[in-house]
Amino acid sequence: MRFRAIVSGLALIFATAACDQVSMSGEDTLRNQTVDVIGSWEGLEETRFEKVLDAYTAKTGVKVRYTGAGADLPALVQTRIAGGVPPGVALVPQPGLAAQLAKSGAIKPVSAAVEQTVARNYAPVWRKLGSVGGTLYGVYFKVSHKSTVWYSRRAFEVVSPAIEPPRTWQHLLSVSQALVAKGKPALSIAGADAWTLTDWFENVYLRVAGSENYDKLANHEIPWTDPTVRTALEELAELFGVQGVVEGGTASALRTDFATSVANVFGDPAKAAMVFEGDFVAGVIDSTTNAFVGGDAALFPFPSINGGAPAVVAGGDMAVQFKDDKATNELMNFLASPESGAVWAGEGGFVSANKNIKANAYADDITRELVRQIIDIGDGIRFDLSDFAPPAFGGTKGAGMLKHMQDFLADPTKIENIVQRLEFDAVRAYAR
Repeated sequence: MRFRAIVSGLALIFATAACDQVSMSGEDTLRNQTVDVIGSWEGLEETRFEKVLDAYTAKTGVKVRYTGAGADLPALVQTRIAGGVPPGVALVPQPGLAAQLAKSGAIKPVSAAVEQTVARNYAPVWRKLGSVGGTLYGVYFKVSHKSTVWYSRRAFEVVSPAIEPPRTWQHLLSVSQALVAKGKPALSIAGADAWTLTDWFENVYLRVAGSENYDKLANHEIPWTDPTVRTALEELAELFGVQGVVEGGTASALRTDFATSVANVFGDPAKAAMVFEGDFVAGVIDSTTNAFVGGDAALFPFPSINGGAPAVVAGGDMAVQFKDDKATNELMNFLASPESGAVWAGEGGFVSANKNIKANAYADDITRELVRQIIDIGDGIRFDLSDFAPPAFGGTKGAGMLKHMQDFLADPTKIENIVQRLEFDAVRAYAR
């Protein structure tokens, strides 16, 4: 992509200005360089992220090669490291993986300039989440608000035209039972993609146990046999165990992937009334159904439990760098700036914790509201527990937390067996 030449006077201004935009003064030294980037985004998300990278190329002249790896991202990163050809930057969704990479020396701490940009644009919690041993290694470019329940307004009207979205757990239970009584399953659950089940648990656990215990469990400072874990599973069992609440029954849910779980609510025919998951549900609705977000497709915050304070569980993709050259450092600084986030925000399907991206940069009112909640809750936000855990426990298909939450969905009565197996696997994973 062509780049603009900068006259020496402007170069001096940009070199000395304290701003979040990428410095252009070294453009002549950057224009022939290339940075390899690996992320999980594919399809539409890949296209939108490449527009962000194009903006960086236009600004600096640096070419960027992006590879979308999907769920194979951790394996691809490890393969590239083992082969001696690591990428320049990877966007990893698991802090646990980033911590392993930092401890092994595979990734580099961010530059002082990037650290300053992060401090200007993010709440302290995001610096903490991007750090290992007090050293900042990552920039949270894109985050997800994972405390939302999406519902079909038409399905709710089956119960009553005046029905209100549930604000409490007891209200959710009563609405679910009312829907079942009218012949409509309340929930579509993507049990085949077990990460949705860990998200269910995390949201309930944060509300019944509080943020302090959530942090302790995430770090395995309390065992999975702790009474707070049993209480959270008991709350979930009260919902999942109601006959007819889960579309197709739990056996069918265990064969349902994420995209299908959304289509079950907003497709034709609509098979259920609600689906729990993050802000990214909107993208699936837009791309796979005829429903309109803000029309029949609406959402409400994950309900409070026992009068607890508002809480948000978040996920996110953290940019980490494997090289310490100027082109890589400048890309990291760009990703930490509001300028980069605004590119994707205008395309839709993007939520950021960067507090200096202007609200009008986001594509719709729903996204603006979710961003506001993330910014306003500040350090009160909690990161996805399974992503925070060691990958062997929280991020491996068919093992650890993912496997045991599927077993719990299959039979919500076997709570004691589930917590014992969770603790057994956690002990091994956290000891590595």
